[in-house]
Amino acid sequence: MDGKHMQIGEVAARTELSLRTIRHYEETGLVVPSARSRGGFRLYTETDVARLMVIRRMKPLGFTLDQMRELLDATDRLDGDDPLDAGLREELLARVRAYQQAASEQVGKLRVQLARAEDFEATLRARGGGEASATGDAEAARGRGRPR
Repeated sequence: MDGKHMQIGEVAARTELSLRTIRHYEETGLVVPSARSRGGFRLYTETDVARLMVIRRMKPLGFTLDQMRELLDATDRLDGDDPLDAGLREELLARVRAYQQAASEQVGKLRVQLARAEDFEATLRARGGGEASATGDAEAARGRGRPR
């Protein structure tokens, strides 16, 4: 075990994931609580929180639960205490590198989408702000707008 145990509410607050989402990840086997309290409450460790953070970061990049599981399995094996032969170690590292490359491509696509969304929002802001100020200026010119 790796130190302090947390109940699901604290883990939800730390990870900004809902209780329902955390339970779903447990049901699918992505993150299994390290222990249970005497009362049957799920207890999580920092390692469990770190796994949830990996999942949380992969989700917006479009990775599936199976892909998350595959990456977590590879990193678990690389970080584990069991000795790995050179071939298996290289295979696992290649898998992690492939996910890094896929993540990098997704980040690039998201940057393009974000730039387009920002352009759209700026267009709307200029349109809304431009019309409002033109209306305000016209009313002020007629003596009706802003109080003096």
